[in-house]
Amino acid sequence: YRRLNPQCTVPALVTEEGLVLGDNAAIAAYVEARWPDPPLWGRTPAEKAAVASWQWRVEFEGLVAVAEALRNGSPAMAGRALPGPVDHAQIPALAERGLRRAQQFLDTLEAQLAAHAHVAGDAFSIADITAVVAVDFARVIKLRPGERHPNLLRWRAALAHRPAIAQHPT
Repeated sequence: YRRLNPQCTVPALVTEEGLVLGDNAAIAAYVEARWPDPPLWGRTPAEKAAVASWQWRVEFEGLVAVAEALRNGSPAMAGRALPGPVDHAQIPALAERGLRRAQQFLDTLEAQLAAHAHVAGDAFSIADITAVVAVDFARVIKLRPGERHPNLLRWRAALAHRPAIAQHPT
């Protein structure tokens, strides 16, 4: 795997052309350019800006928070507190901070989804894809949306009907 992806990270996508894409941004850019319809990054300049903003927030406030809690708190991740080819020691305080940040992220999504059908507005986007991964991934740190997240639960239930997500239930 290291030969294929020197950064030793997931996700990784090997394209039909043999290009190895080892980060979310590159994979999303490739997929959008390769299959532009439906557009996952919005149609209008305002939609594109909203999607980009929420995509960043979901990655930073959601995925990174969950990863921080997992990598710094799980015995299985000892020595692997950061992704990549270099080992890093765990910092337990970062696990606690990551859990608090992930909880805040669920509350942030709840507030956004109280006013919108999807994370970045009224249309399904890359931000929804990334957010569902973050929400589902949070189970590894024993965090799930609950009764104080009715809009988040509604949104997640609606996404379960999408074929790609229905194939990978929570």
